[in-house]
Amino acid sequence: MSNNIPANSLPPLVREYASYKSAIQNCSEKTVSEYLLDLRTFFRYLLARDKKISPSSEEFEQIDISGVDLDYIKNITTEDIYEFIMYADNVRGNMAAAKSRKLSAVKGFFKYLTTKRFMLEDNPAINIESPKKKQALPKFLTLEESLMLLDAVKNDKESKNRVRDYAIITLFLNCGMRVSELVGIDINDIDRELRSLTVTGKGNKQRIVYLNDACKDALRDYMGERLGEKYQKVDCRALFLSVRSQRISVKTVQWLVYKYLDMAGLESKHYSVHKLRHTAATLMYQTGNVDVRVLKDILGHEQLNTTQIYTHVSNRSMEEAMAQNPLSSQKKDDK
Repeated sequence: MSNNIPANSLPPLVREYASYKSAIQNCSEKTVSEYLLDLRTFFRYLLARDKKISPSSEEFEQIDISGVDLDYIKNITTEDIYEFIMYADNVRGNMAAAKSRKLSAVKGFFKYLTTKRFMLEDNPAINIESPKKKQALPKFLTLEESLMLLDAVKNDKESKNRVRDYAIITLFLNCGMRVSELVGIDINDIDRELRSLTVTGKGNKQRIVYLNDACKDALRDYMGERLGEKYQKVDCRALFLSVRSQRISVKTVQWLVYKYLDMAGLESKHYSVHKLRHTAATLMYQTGNVDVRVLKDILGHEQLNTTQIYTHVSNRSMEEAMAQNPLSSQKKDDK
């Protein structure tokens, strides 16, 4: 059950659905937590409407949904769900991605009750389309900026964790892994010859990440410390450790990335850990002649259309390159 919501505050059917998502569909704790928060908001909206409570009031956030039962759920209509999505838009100011996630939680719940538990004959959410997202091109570091970031780590002579941090940044920029995947790496996930390592991605799906020479060198240096005398008595399987000799946290990794971005003079561009993933993918596609299908597997994407955004990045770069031609502003004189 989610760490964010006490189990007894949720309806029994919602608790069952959470267990199904976790145990059967093997969803991560974070995913289940987000679904539960969205379902709680959904039922609070419906109950607030029934009780004439303003959905923008403080009272709304205190509404108890634990009494919602199957009889109540059977009376929920397609129109109710549309109203909830409009509430998310107009009152909560949710963008398309947040509205899509809320709708996904509702659709998943009703699909579970209809096709898995056979408690409902009709699914009121089945034909509702998700809000269309505006597909923004990912931000990424150029090759020059990537080298500046790595140099910032190399030149941080005062840091006691410089070798560790250099290995972390190198893996991000070369392998395109997610931060959750990086912090989850254990020592025994690494091939003895440093040829590859195993990461656990979304939905607890594992994939092999092959290491290039830069990654091998950075990891070889760090492993000299990680397996050295300093950490011999540490009872932790994690590859990357914090100053407390525990598995490094996502927040710590985010902090150190921001630190080195700042040191490299790149903080004003609003980069982040995830932008380093975009950087690896973009550099591989643009300069490495990597097929988009291979890139899909490298990044651990479920769908090819998720990966194809990097082809758009490449097209934009070519367009901008054409505009930089010194002859681009030359026009024929009108006579």
